[in-house]
Amino acid sequence: MTFDEFLKQIDSNKIKNVALVLGDQSYLQQKIKKNLKTLIPADELTMNFASYDMETTSISQAISDASSAPFFGEKRLVFVNNPYFFTGSTHKGSKVNHNLDDLLDYLQHPEPSTILVFFAPYDKLDSRKKISKQLKSVAEIIDISNLKEPQIKRIIKNELEQDNFQIKPSAEQLLLERTNGDLTLIMNELPKLKLYCHSSKLVDDDAVRGLVTKTLDQNVFDLVGAVLSQNTARAIRLYQELLLSKVEPLQINAILVSQFRLLLQVQILTRHGYSQGTLASTLKVHPYRVKLSLQTVKHFNVLLLQKAYLGLIDVEKKLKSTTQDPETLFELFMVQFTDEVMTA
Repeated sequence: MTFDEFLKQIDSNKIKNVALVLGDQSYLQQKIKKNLKTLIPADELTMNFASYDMETTSISQAISDASSAPFFGEKRLVFVNNPYFFTGSTHKGSKVNHNLDDLLDYLQHPEPSTILVFFAPYDKLDSRKKISKQLKSVAEIIDISNLKEPQIKRIIKNELEQDNFQIKPSAEQLLLERTNGDLTLIMNELPKLKLYCHSSKLVDDDAVRGLVTKTLDQNVFDLVGAVLSQNTARAIRLYQELLLSKVEPLQINAILVSQFRLLLQVQILTRHGYSQGTLASTLKVHPYRVKLSLQTVKHFNVLLLQKAYLGLIDVEKKLKSTTQDPETLFELFMVQFTDEVMTA
């Protein structure tokens, strides 16, 4: 079920007694939580609503609350945050002992007057686990991970229209680029844009350029473009700007390696018939990153991408094993890469 569909269910007061919100979009999580709380009258929230964090509280305590009848009301609402026991990993920082048998028993016989909602900020659950299988068999599953671009644009539009604002298509695209399509980052930027464009009620390109700072990934993506186009001067200038921004050389190189690895994966899998949506789920990356990668690989062949990737791997080895100046290492990489491309 999508985010929009679940909100409609909440509005119509027709939701299951158990729900799972899957994905790490904190903005959408908060929106869902706010809407769910409207199901309980304001004067009953204190007695009939509770929220538990599984990193600090046992699941047994949450289940005990969920099993209780509402106090002078018709419904009880219980949130369970960070239920890491549904995933394949353990939470090393948590010393809480979770008795999952209590949860398993509850899921087999949910309390009819309780709405129990699990907020799992993960890409997926471990389907091999008995507890995960039981949850999926009874819960309404709302997937807010890896939102597609049209969904993000619709959310932006709805958020702006609430205050009678509009955004130019070019400004919207620029906003997506500068935030790497991260909805939570976008929502954090909208208040500034609304304030700046208060008179016109129209968010334009100048407002986005002036107020929205590029993410580190976006800055590195610009650097990737300069590398691929063999624009040595621009590539070195962008690299220097990242260093001046106090980004560590190893971090810059690691993101570059990651970007070129993604470009290679997209290039190869596309040749095997993978679609944009399938690529995002297979590679477990944000759909917007896949979209940008698809636009990039159209203009470059696999051999060129391999040369850049292997060259950056070599830079990483030298950064870790020598005292050579990082900027000099990057300049040498650009010179060698450009020479290889010219003589290929």
